[in-house]
Amino acid sequence: MRALALILALAGVFTALPAIAATPAPKAATAPHYAPPVPKVPEHAEFLVEVNAKGQVVRVRSAKGTGDKDPVFNAQTYGNVLQMWIRHPDGTAEVGLYRVTYDFDPHTKKVRREVAIVQRGGNWGNDPGAATEMIDTANREYKEALKAQQQKQQAESKSLPPLDTIVGPTTSPTHRP
Repeated sequence: MRALALILALAGVFTALPAIAATPAPKAATAPHYAPPVPKVPEHAEFLVEVNAKGQVVRVRSAKGTGDKDPVFNAQTYGNVLQMWIRHPDGTAEVGLYRVTYDFDPHTKKVRREVAIVQRGGNWGNDPGAATEMIDTANREYKEALKAQQQKQQAESKSLPPLDTIVGPTTSPTHRP
């Protein structure tokens, strides 16, 4: 009996092997990869920024980008500088006016960022950082949009009849062992 079971099991394995071997291995689907074109010339952007006592950039006082040559580089560096924290290696920060420069090298395809203090002190030491302001604005706008959507749904639902009159009364769930 055992020998018969063993023979049947082996026969099943040997008949399934050609089907398994003929099945190709699945391949991972890859999405098309889009990489923005890399500039072929060096790029340079320079910003003069005010930094608060926490080390956050409060505002950009002046900006010199690439002009109309590369608006993407200008936008990326401007967005980056607004989100910067400028601190000493020990984690402390110094209120002041700083120069931040970005230089793109087309040969290495890397951007070098340098920070240098221009003037110590300033009356913006207790001002909130630009990134904090952006987050606060986004949260406020989200809450306002959510409140407007809820008010719109409430106004639309006032004209509808109650759900119980449409569906009928619902029964309570019963206990099932």
